[in-house]
Amino acid sequence: MCADDWRGSVSRPITTFDDFRDAITAYRLPRVLIAALELNLFTAIGTDAWTMADLARDMKVSERGLAILCRNLAMAGLLKKNGEIYTNSRLGATALNAQHPVYRGDYLRLITSHWADWGRVLESVKTGLPLDHDEPEEPDYRRRFTWAMHHRTLETAPKIAAQIDLRGARTLLDLGGGPGTYAMAFLAKNPTLRATLCDRPAALDVAKEIASTHKAGARLSYLPLDLLTEAIPGTYDVIWYSNVLHIYSPKDNQAVFRRSLAALNPGGRLLIQDAFLHDREGLCPEEASLFAVSMLLFTERGNTYSAAETRAWLTDAGFERIKVLRMKKGTEDWEDGILEARSSKTNAKMRARRTESAKSSRSRSSH
Repeated sequence: MCADDWRGSVSRPITTFDDFRDAITAYRLPRVLIAALELNLFTAIGTDAWTMADLARDMKVSERGLAILCRNLAMAGLLKKNGEIYTNSRLGATALNAQHPVYRGDYLRLITSHWADWGRVLESVKTGLPLDHDEPEEPDYRRRFTWAMHHRTLETAPKIAAQIDLRGARTLLDLGGGPGTYAMAFLAKNPTLRATLCDRPAALDVAKEIASTHKAGARLSYLPLDLLTEAIPGTYDVIWYSNVLHIYSPKDNQAVFRRSLAALNPGGRLLIQDAFLHDREGLCPEEASLFAVSMLLFTERGNTYSAAETRAWLTDAGFERIKVLRMKKGTEDWEDGILEARSSKTNAKMRARRTESAKSSRSRSSH
């Protein structure tokens, strides 16, 4: 079980029946929140003040039901209650309100859909396969998912970029970077940096829309690529591999690491951000362990991995000086979730000599 003192973030161990009951019934508030999203309640309230009678009439729902729902939302801080009058909290009026410019709709729809998906965990446990594994992925889904990932990291990416020193780096590859939210954050922080975003075409289409609204977007280029089958063209000072590791198997990731090493300039850096497990038994942090269930539900071979085993894969691939980069508490995407690995200058020179030798051999054979 996760130690109680592990960064102070994990739940207490379940040792009594009461603990077990409390853990299971923790679904209650999340289900209330999802019901509010399914009703578009925060959008309906908007910036107005409502009595229950008026709001229920406007939404065409039961006044009794809505009153109980809203009372619990007020208890949780998402609504404000003043006597018989309800208004939105700041969060409810902005990120949860479809009429507001900062509405996080695609991400909210994604996490709402996960309620039903998690109800099917037993199916994936029995088969070892993701849900709906026999259905092809639609481009529209990839587009919505990419927007959801942008909404998820919109606030985190600038905080991370502010703490990673990229002085001296001229080129960055955001490998599997989806909407390019992190690439844009690194570009905004580093005015002389140029970045390339690598992902599927549907994801890159979203990234282009996002980049067009940023001044630094002019320094971002796009690379459609299959990470698992194609070599990475070009060379870079930094490769950013964020929230991709968990999608793939150990073998897949080791192949990506080898291709990344070949695409790094001498002494270049591979930065891996992911839901790493950090304890000896591979149980903690709690969020990283639970995230593996999502990988079971939605990927063919994904999982969450320990920092130690990822270090071993990097070493086998030829990386050196591997270490954890620790971000300020409260700014992290994942707890102690960034590994840095460097390309060996010696290995880079040897690779360059082998490349030149291969070119010479091909040239001689052609004459």
